[in-house]
Amino acid sequence: MSDTPPVAQALAALQIPHRVFYHAGPVTSLEQAARERGQQPEQVVRSILFRLGADAYGMVLMAGPAQIAWRALRGYLGQSRLTTATEAEVLAVTGYPLGAVAPFGLPRPVRVLIDRSVLAQDELSLGAGVRGVAIILRTADLLAALPGAEVGDFRAGGDAPTPAAASR
Repeated sequence: MSDTPPVAQALAALQIPHRVFYHAGPVTSLEQAARERGQQPEQVVRSILFRLGADAYGMVLMAGPAQIAWRALRGYLGQSRLTTATEAEVLAVTGYPLGAVAPFGLPRPVRVLIDRSVLAQDELSLGAGVRGVAIILRTADLLAALPGAEVGDFRAGGDAPTPAAASR
């Protein structure tokens, strides 16, 4: 078995440039993660899994500490009800533990929505599939690796949701 984190393996298979960052110890906050990576909190991308229905899931990529605008997300998805996935569902659907989730290397396809705030940064970091490890890559490379992702405004305090396909 390789010591390379699963998300790094998936990105390498897609020929997407990236760096692997290993934290020296446990990470207890978004601010700590950003500081240790030499980034601002807004550059740390959280991958949040939502249950959309029976055995249907979607993932929202959100920059930094920003919160999801539930009404906007429900409206965008055409859902009257929406919940975050449980810890067990996150592990079952992504194969990754909480705190290490990313939209790459998943055992099955998941609809990916990218909040527009993610695109405001040139460089980002996200989960590597293993706790205490992060992937650092350029925003343009994130978009190239997720050609089917949908970009919109899903952040609390953001604008109304606007569907747009992510482009390479």
